[in-house]
Amino acid sequence: MHKHLTYLTCTVLCSTALNAADVPQWGAGPNRNMVNTVEKGLPTEWDIKSGKNVKWSVKLGSQSYGNPVIADGSVFVGTNNEGGYDPEVKGDKGNILCFAEKDGAFLWQAVHDKLSAGRVNDWPYQGICSTICIEGDRGWYLNNRCEVVCITTRGMVDGKNEGVQDETYSGAKKADVIWRYDMIEELGVFPHNLATSSPIVHGDLVFVVTGNGVDEGHLNLPSQVSPSFAAFNKKTGELAWEYAVEGRILHGQWSSPSIGIVNGKAQAIFPGGDGWIYSLEPATGELIWKFNCNPVDATWELGGYGTKNNLIATPVVLDDKVYIGVGQDPEHGTGTGHLYAIDATGKGDVTQSHQAWHLGGDDFGRTMSTVAIHEGLLYVSELSGVLFCIEAATGKVIWKHDQQASVWGSSMVVDGHVYIGDEDGDVTVLEQGRELKVINTINMGESVYTTPTAANGVLYITTKSHLYAIASE
Repeated sequence: MHKHLTYLTCTVLCSTALNAADVPQWGAGPNRNMVNTVEKGLPTEWDIKSGKNVKWSVKLGSQSYGNPVIADGSVFVGTNNEGGYDPEVKGDKGNILCFAEKDGAFLWQAVHDKLSAGRVNDWPYQGICSTICIEGDRGWYLNNRCEVVCITTRGMVDGKNEGVQDETYSGAKKADVIWRYDMIEELGVFPHNLATSSPIVHGDLVFVVTGNGVDEGHLNLPSQVSPSFAAFNKKTGELAWEYAVEGRILHGQWSSPSIGIVNGKAQAIFPGGDGWIYSLEPATGELIWKFNCNPVDATWELGGYGTKNNLIATPVVLDDKVYIGVGQDPEHGTGTGHLYAIDATGKGDVTQSHQAWHLGGDDFGRTMSTVAIHEGLLYVSELSGVLFCIEAATGKVIWKHDQQASVWGSSMVVDGHVYIGDEDGDVTVLEQGRELKVINTINMGESVYTTPTAANGVLYITTKSHLYAIASE
């Protein structure tokens, strides 16, 4: 997949000492619901040319797929090295950039060299697609080298160098790496095109989808025994457990995990590269339940011509249910998709017994988008650009809106509005609710592959090469 594909203050699932309206991870807390119930008064109109309602903007790299995270006065976002923030760091790299929340001033960056294998494992100029997860003064992400990385949120600006001392790129404007875990070296993981998972933290563990996938010929899995999911001690980087999916990995694994409370107990929810979704015990990695997100008669064909799909969206856990849609690498185009609500209270294979509802076939196409659920309504877009409003309890379609352009990111519900970007660079603002009402459509000048994020009175939108902080004047 050569183009990759929040909010609430951390709850008991992810305890932090951050500001009340910070967004320390992608999604509304560890359950990943794309809804923000805190922010009010966000603008529904702005203009990047005149600067109307644009608080500040900064250049990123030439291609940006990471979602912005706002924590403790800073904004963090993944991109590539084309922003040129250090003239001495030349060439294609994977970068996490850190800016001051108040004015967009550049603070520091994490820089990672490309893998020598090239595009089969580390596609050129895709940068870091993972969205960092912040807790306290630590952040975790998955870099382009398939390494799980823990850094401090302040970088080396203060002159201190904690943790590892062998950073390739060091100095006052660089990241301070606490630990890193090389999943290629240690676990034999073979990332197909790129490792992109956005980690989530629960208790003392950090969880990732490893990215293990097929070879360049798309037929063989170079590492049959390598895990698809893994958990690490968040403080030390020590591997806590690993889990290999049971079925055949179809392509790559580009999704992310979520954590939800079901019947009072935590479940770690992982989308597998075999098209199944897995619920695991967070502490041990033991299977709770699994669900096949493809019909039994679905077929897999190279190039996306079959009817079997991957899981690229991130699962959302809400009210003892898991919501997720299926899709493929956007290079494979649109096609038949499925959207599921799964009763998460079961045990073992719950494919036949715990499907709450299903929308698919001619009724729903492939998607890369994570759902947003608010006041009983679910919002999600097909890759083709059709935004759906659906009753979360029943799966009944309430309305549809055609963006007229592909959608790779997710919609964000905040302050009574639905914000969603598309490949043509338009951000559409709709009224949240059962009546379809488009309030505004604003062009950002280039593609928006990410999800709008709101924090501390500001709406953040990442385009292909820029980050905009938008606030009412």
